[in-house]
Amino acid sequence: MQINKDMYVSDILAFDRNIAAILMAHGLHCIGCVLAGHETLEQACMAHGIDLDAVLDDIHAYLKESSNNEPNQA
Repeated sequence: MQINKDMYVSDILAFDRNIAAILMAHGLHCIGCVLAGHETLEQACMAHGIDLDAVLDDIHAYLKESSNNEPNQA
């Protein structure tokens, strides 16, 4: 699954709860926020003045690293 700017924050967190640490590191304290289910990642970044591309880069790097650490399926 590719995380993108148009996804709701709550859907991103439901996909992988570890992404919360990345969002928090960028200043998006979306965990438990009432708007997380109604706000896209792009909207959240705009509302908080956060660099969307930097957030997405970090999320994608994390997901790539996580997939590289999964055992190979035969």
